[in-house]
Amino acid sequence: MCKKAIIAMSGGVDSSVAALLMKEKGYTCMGATMKLYQNEDVGLRREHTCCSLDDVEDARSVAYALDMPYYVFNFADRFKTDVIDKFVHSYEMGVTPNPCIDCNRYLKFDKLFQRMVELNYDYVVTGHYAQIDFDENTGRYLLKKAVDHNKDQSYVLWSLTQEQLKHVQFPLGGMEKCEVRALAEAHNFINARKHDSQDICFVQNGSYADFIEQYTGKTYPPGDFVDTDGNVLGQHRGVIRYTIGQRKGLGLALPAPLYVKSVDIEKNTVTLSPESELFKKELTASGINLISVAEIKEPMHIKAKVRYRQPEQWATVTQTGPDSLKVVFDEPQRAITCGQSVVLYDGDRVLGGGTIDSVK
Repeated sequence: MCKKAIIAMSGGVDSSVAALLMKEKGYTCMGATMKLYQNEDVGLRREHTCCSLDDVEDARSVAYALDMPYYVFNFADRFKTDVIDKFVHSYEMGVTPNPCIDCNRYLKFDKLFQRMVELNYDYVVTGHYAQIDFDENTGRYLLKKAVDHNKDQSYVLWSLTQEQLKHVQFPLGGMEKCEVRALAEAHNFINARKHDSQDICFVQNGSYADFIEQYTGKTYPPGDFVDTDGNVLGQHRGVIRYTIGQRKGLGLALPAPLYVKSVDIEKNTVTLSPESELFKKELTASGINLISVAEIKEPMHIKAKVRYRQPEQWATVTQTGPDSLKVVFDEPQRAITCGQSVVLYDGDRVLGGGTIDSVK
């Protein structure tokens, strides 16, 4: 029986080539773009987003060229609740979220996965740069880093469950980005040279604080910048505008560089310190998902990273409960931030991950 795949098409070159490769493998394919919000609802012009009308037309053009049906699925309500509202609330609580991970978790591999089941399809396919394998010894599906380490996206995929990995495919995981563009050009795809989306899709011009104020209709009051001894250094412009490790945009004339060390929501203060005080060795995480193992039975010396672009660092991980773990790095790490993800690696395999909730 011919297998059927829903291709998550963003309008970019990666998902378009993923569709091409699945067609070439003989799958019956359907293209689908997720409509996540009304541009006017979040104050965006179409050229600034990855979910714009132009992107829909690019995806539709590729689907037509590949002779496959194409649909737009409206998931705006779920996106508002699980991504945008969470994004805003996190900043209001002094935590730095990762909306791209939430979008993968709650939209691409939840809502779209449900639609796959409802339509009696077999796979959800995306243009992510990562690989999926099956370990016959353990009976577990594995998430592995992409061949192109410069494009590897395994960090943002740590929440994938075993059931999802069984029904997901990443056709680009074994390819270099230059190969992907070459294939798109060879097939005259309209988006062959289209730039990759870099920013948060619903935030215009990278000004997330302006977005939050516009979205909520609130203004966030100014307060004190203080040093670690509590001395007032100046006035900040609202706590939502500052993240751990930040130096630029403080608006202070200081005798030596200072960085954001912490944010106190109750006191409405932002504490600044020398960069040396940003380095910490230990974190705890919750909301964990383990992939290559069912549980971490004893401490493991593995590699981990706390930011997408950070090189992996040696650390010891201990599972402290069904939904929690502790990570102690061999060497102190800069600006570990609550709300971000810690992702664990055993060689090229993703051991699992979680959301950072405390740092020591």
